[in-house]
Amino acid sequence: MDTTKQTPADRPRRIAVIGSGIAGVASAWLLGGKHEVTLFEKNDYLGGHTHTHRFEDQGHPVSVDTGFIVFNRPNYPHLTGLLSHLGIATKPTQMSFGVSLDQGRLEYGGSDLSTLFVQKINLIRARFITMVRDILRFNREGKAALRDPAFPQDESLGDFLDRRRFGVGLRADYLLPMAAAIWSCPTEVMLEFPALSFLQFFENHGLMNVNDRPQWETIKGGSRSYIDAMLKDARFNYRLNCPINRVIREPDGIYLPETSERFDACIFAGHADQTLAALDEADAHEQAVLGAFRFQENQAYLHHDKDLMPRRRAVWSSWNYLGQKGASGHRAVAVTYWMNHLQQLDTPSDWLVTLNPFQPPRAELIRAKITYHHPVFDAKTSRAQQQLPQLQGHRNCYYAGAWTGYGFHEDGLRSAVNIALAFGITPPWQANK
Repeated sequence: MDTTKQTPADRPRRIAVIGSGIAGVASAWLLGGKHEVTLFEKNDYLGGHTHTHRFEDQGHPVSVDTGFIVFNRPNYPHLTGLLSHLGIATKPTQMSFGVSLDQGRLEYGGSDLSTLFVQKINLIRARFITMVRDILRFNREGKAALRDPAFPQDESLGDFLDRRRFGVGLRADYLLPMAAAIWSCPTEVMLEFPALSFLQFFENHGLMNVNDRPQWETIKGGSRSYIDAMLKDARFNYRLNCPINRVIREPDGIYLPETSERFDACIFAGHADQTLAALDEADAHEQAVLGAFRFQENQAYLHHDKDLMPRRRAVWSSWNYLGQKGASGHRAVAVTYWMNHLQQLDTPSDWLVTLNPFQPPRAELIRAKITYHHPVFDAKTSRAQQQLPQLQGHRNCYYAGAWTGYGFHEDGLRSAVNIALAFGITPPWQANK
């Protein structure tokens, strides 16, 4: 892409940024050192999925995250660089995984053999033993598939599992629960995920290794800390409670009718479907690319209700997948994050975050309820991601967000970095390399 034609880097420009998730706030911060940037946010806080809640727990202050929580250095190089540049302190944490199905009928944890066989009956359950064998086979065959140049690019995860004849135990009791926890999506949606991307993600994060996994970290004081540090630099202006629902492209720039302002360029840092809805007179290419992305609404509760955790305390893990069959035979799913473990919180109470519970936590134990939207990936979105660079700079518009990659914090930040580079700005953590 010839970025010099699209965004002259030799003069300051007025830039609008719509959305203040990691992609938006990072774009505003990176560009604000040279350009006049205004960030518009529809919510009453900056950060999107960077969402830290501050409470007291029996007189002890506590900061709990309900969106972005953890990262690791090998797979989050831009975030690692940003946090280092801002002087943000982190601490190590563990990403253990637990499963509880049908009110504890089957429970196990992935930390070690004692949690794997915390129910002694698992030692003689044929489905469970087959699942363990299939996990080892999935790890081997997944690594081999990534080395295979003939691996079908558009094959879905479901088709991959079918073709390799993996058992129902691996699917229903391990792989899909883990994937649903990672991507905050229903298990049936995960079957549509591109197999190649899925395997590459698992390989990058060491999830196909029994050992040799990356060290995970969390931000001291909550993820909001890095946004507070950015705001201290005062590089950009921002407006809260200011939704932008329409963007008009003019020959020489951008017009926002809701604020009656004109800008030289606009960075859309919200979800692709919201962006497409706001674009006035979107052309066929914009409709095809942005329209390929879907998003899953998830209800998140910050609470103290232990009924939304595994029945056996020994199974309690950083991520806890809960499955429960209804009268129809369909299994409803939920995920509970144990924040004391994830954020290393030293508090008297257990702080829990549950996505899409079967039933809400008890009202007296709820601290916050939040609605999030997470991207849903399939072969169509994979092709659209490959075409997205062709839209960058077209009619003075740019597109950023975690949906441009795997859907995680690093992906959102990487998209902001790429836009900054298009404007001739190198991130400070890369400037000296």
